[in-house]
Amino acid sequence: MSNKKNWHDKHVETLSFGSRLADVVASGMGSWKFIIVQTILVILWMGLNLLAFTHHWDVYPFILLNLVFSTQAAYAAPIIMMAQNRQNDRDRAHAMADYQTNVDAKLEIDALTIKLNTIEVDKLDRIIKMLEDKKLTNYI
Repeated sequence: MSNKKNWHDKHVETLSFGSRLADVVASGMGSWKFIIVQTILVILWMGLNLLAFTHHWDVYPFILLNLVFSTQAAYAAPIIMMAQNRQNDRDRAHAMADYQTNVDAKLEIDALTIKLNTIEVDKLDRIIKMLEDKKLTNYI
């Protein structure tokens, strides 16, 4: 296996702890697991506050729950934007790697084309020489 690092490995090495954490948080918040768990917690919160017999810590209209969601949104938005900015950086690095691969491939194709043309010219020269030799032997 080659020790050469690809564009993704190089990009991951440049990420700080905060960047990696933001990516994990954004990835988690953008999943069905998060939506399902949050929905269950909201239903439990509302149910316990509506049906509790003794202590309602957040009575209807659930102002504390609204505050929790507002706080969550206030932190989630910038974290998700940081992750999107890094995704743009990853896309740029990937595009540059693809471009460099295409440039390298073009250079190889050009070199192969020149080599094939040289081989073709050599073949044609040999064929012409053989025909000339055959002509000379036919006249003799």
